[in-house]
Amino acid sequence: MAMRIRNSASRGTMMSRQISGLRSMSSWWKNVEPAPKDPILGVTEAFLADPSPDKVNVGVGAYRDDNGKPVVLECVREAERRIAGTSFMEYLPMGGSVKMVDETLKLAYGDNSEFIKDKRIAAVQSLSGTGACRLFADFQKRFRPDSQIYIPVPTWSNHHNIWRDAQVTQKTYHYYHPETKGLDFSGLMDDVKNAPEGSFFLLHACAHNPTGVDPTEEQWREISQLFKAKNHFAFFDMAYQGFASGDPARDAKSIRIFLEDGHHIGISQSYAKNMGLYGQRVGCLSVLCEDEKQAVTVKSQLQQLARPMYSNPPLHGAQIVSTILGDPALKGLWLKEVKVMADRIIGMRTALRESLEKLGSPLSWEHVTKQIGMFCYSGMTPEQVDRLTSEYHIYMTRNGRISMAGVTTGNVGYLANAIHEVTKSS
Repeated sequence: MAMRIRNSASRGTMMSRQISGLRSMSSWWKNVEPAPKDPILGVTEAFLADPSPDKVNVGVGAYRDDNGKPVVLECVREAERRIAGTSFMEYLPMGGSVKMVDETLKLAYGDNSEFIKDKRIAAVQSLSGTGACRLFADFQKRFRPDSQIYIPVPTWSNHHNIWRDAQVTQKTYHYYHPETKGLDFSGLMDDVKNAPEGSFFLLHACAHNPTGVDPTEEQWREISQLFKAKNHFAFFDMAYQGFASGDPARDAKSIRIFLEDGHHIGISQSYAKNMGLYGQRVGCLSVLCEDEKQAVTVKSQLQQLARPMYSNPPLHGAQIVSTILGDPALKGLWLKEVKVMADRIIGMRTALRESLEKLGSPLSWEHVTKQIGMFCYSGMTPEQVDRLTSEYHIYMTRNGRISMAGVTTGNVGYLANAIHEVTKSS
């Protein structure tokens, strides 16, 4: 009897300990607060939840055809046909597909680049442009731990997240001029001049996101010369090469200017927009070095950073890119298709501006056609954007950024009328 009592007491003690343990485990995450919604992805969520048949999404950062449908390029379909059934499904090296990286460097640095021939570029395949930026931010923190990064105002919101999580101190520099809806060139140059010598700057190579405002070629040359005088490091985020003007070489002009002036730069490249490979996450990070020996060393460290982060990049998207760029006929088809996408967006800019002007808008909409790339920085206030959503079921980010990819011949009139209604009393 005494034994049963002791066993019962023992079981009670064990149960008490188990309950206590459960309480302890359940409290591990009690201080976790819900993360704020992403300002861009949240727009799509709200759009999808809206039952209105008139709804329009001009917040999405992905290309759509004139019917508002996603597009898979024919060059991509052909590349997938060629690689279908491949027996190779092994890991790529930490640095990714050598063939894909080699072809990607030609797009940025030029087919006949002396830097490629001299093997002075440390380059690795990355998880699209975001991954390239993050790898570089971690590289910057590890080897220049006391440095800062100067980021334009405004910029793609994720840029701040990337360098913040890499624990790199952030500063900002003037870029957009709200009154002119153009470039604040004097403010930019003042900030570049006043930054401590040897500072790091994030530059958008073309089709600045979110404003669509780019420096002119002459302004890029002045920026480059001032960077040289101040010994600043330029890191280019090039997410829209070819997608901005329809000409990849033209869209890389800012980079070529800096190279001509003797800068050692870093570049983030992505195939999300210009090949429509959004979900494949194909990109490249490159850093121009003093010589081949330094490039080998820098690449080894970039790979070392990638190893604990994701080990090695995915295969399929890299095969698509290398197949397209490595075949002259397929590359020619891609160049035609990327120009079709760029031209459609340029055409929608013209149509939107003309529609607003025909409605008798008291405002100037010249900036709509002066800006370039996927996004138009409309100049609308957050309150006006809220009215567009609540009254007209039109969705965009509250900073007034319009994704021109979401504008079609079918909805441009409706969009223009709604914009006119919410801005005519401004």
